[in-house]
Amino acid sequence: MATETTGAPARAPAPQEKGKQQSKPAPAKETPVTGGATAGEQKLTPAQLKAKAKAEKAARRAKAKEVQAAAPAAAAADAKGGKGGKGGKQEGGQSAGSQQQGKSVPGRRPSVGGRRPSMAAVIKEDPRSSIPECFSHVPMAKRIQTSQAHKDVHPAVLAVGQQMATFALKDSIARLEATLLAFKKVIESYETPKGNSLSRHFVPHVLNPQIEYLTECRPMSFSMGNAIRFLKSQVNKFDIDTPEDEAKETLLEFIDIFINERITLAEVVISKNAAELIDEEDVVLTYGRHRLVEKTILRAKANGKKFAVSIIDDPYDQGGKELAKTLQQAGIRVFYSPNLGGLRAHLERASNVLLGTEAIFANGSLLAPAGTADVAMAASAANVKVVALCETINFDRERVSVDSLTYNEIDPERCSAESFRLMFDNTHSKYITGVITEFESGTDFAPAQAILTLLRKREDPTIA
Repeated sequence: MATETTGAPARAPAPQEKGKQQSKPAPAKETPVTGGATAGEQKLTPAQLKAKAKAEKAARRAKAKEVQAAAPAAAAADAKGGKGGKGGKQEGGQSAGSQQQGKSVPGRRPSVGGRRPSMAAVIKEDPRSSIPECFSHVPMAKRIQTSQAHKDVHPAVLAVGQQMATFALKDSIARLEATLLAFKKVIESYETPKGNSLSRHFVPHVLNPQIEYLTECRPMSFSMGNAIRFLKSQVNKFDIDTPEDEAKETLLEFIDIFINERITLAEVVISKNAAELIDEEDVVLTYGRHRLVEKTILRAKANGKKFAVSIIDDPYDQGGKELAKTLQQAGIRVFYSPNLGGLRAHLERASNVLLGTEAIFANGSLLAPAGTADVAMAASAANVKVVALCETINFDRERVSVDSLTYNEIDPERCSAESFRLMFDNTHSKYITGVITEFESGTDFAPAQAILTLLRKREDPTIA
C-alpha cells in the first residue's frame, strides 16, 4: 500500500490540487484510498469476470434460441415497449435504448436490461402461464423445434410429432397409424451395435427416444399406449441370439398385421354392424364429426336405406359442417345445428344417437370430444337409444375415470389469460345404451361396463 500511496500524487499534476496538498496532506490520503479500491477490485475479480462473461454468453445463446422461437411476438412486444430501457437487442440488431441514449451502447448494464423485456415477452406468450394451478396437471400439445429434439429421433418420427402438435393428425386412430408407420422406418434403419442384441438395445436406446419426443409434442392417445406396449412385448420375446434381420422382419410383419386387424378391419366391421341399427325412415343424431359414425351412415345409405341425419356440431371444431356436406352429396337428408342450443329440438325427432369416442375406461366411462356428455345425458333423459362406436385398441383395462379433470388435454388454440378449453369430457356409462366394437355381430352391442369381460372372452389371449 506504501507503493500505491507514493504513486498516486503523480497522477494529479494540476497546480490547484498541488497547492491544496501542500497545505493539507489529508486529501492526498483520500486519492490513494479510491485508487487502491479500484486496484483491489481489478485484482480480486478477473477470474470472476471471466466466469461471469462465459455465463452471460451461454445465457445470451439460450435466450437467442427462445427469441427465435417467438421472434414475431418478441418483436411486437419490444416495439410497443418503445421507451429507452424497453428496447433490447434482437438477432444482432441495434437496441431501441441505444438509439435514444447514444452513450448507453458501451455500458454492460443497459444491454442486459434491454434483453429482459424480450424474455418477458416470450414468457407471456407461453400459453400455460395463464392456466390456474388446479389445472396444471392437465397436459397440452406444443410444437417442439426439431433442433431441440433428441439426436436419436428418426426424421419420420420428427414429422409425425410436428403433425400431431399442430393437429394435422387429430384423431386417435390416425395418430396411431402414423406412429406405427414411422416406427417401421425406424426399425428398417436400425443396426444393432457390436456387443449388443436387438432385444436388449432397441427399446431403451432407440424406441424410447421416439416415444418421448412424440409425448412431448402431444400426450399419447390410449390407442398409441396400447400399441406401444404390444410392440415392446414383441421385442422382449426375442432371444439374445436371434439374428437381427430375422427380428426386424418379425417386427415389421407384426406392425403390418396390427394395422390391418386392429385398425382397418376393425373399422370395416364396426361400420357394418352399426349400419344394421339404422332402419327405414329413422333419424340418426350424432355430435360433431367422427370417422366411424360417418362410415356407418354411408354404409347404411349404400345398403339402400332411406333415413335422415341430425348433426349437432361442436362450435369450436365445426367438423359437423364437413360431415353435413359429405352426407348431402351422398343423397342423405341432413338437419344441422351449429351448437348444442338446438339439441332438444333435434332429439324430439331422433330415433337413436350414434357417438364416436376417443377411448373407453375400465369402468365404462367414455372419453370423447367435449360436448359428447351433454348429448348423451339429454338423449338418455329423452329415452333415445345412445350407442357408442369404438375399436378395442382404444379400451383402457387399467384406469377408471369419473370426471373430466383426471385425463384430458387443454386446447392450445383456445388458451388465453381469460379462459381455456378442455378438449374432452367424461360420459358416465349409465348414459350409454351400448358399445359396438369389432367383436360384435349383427345388431348386437355390449354394455359399456362389460368391456373387460369382452376383452377377456374375445381378444387374443397373448395380448389379453
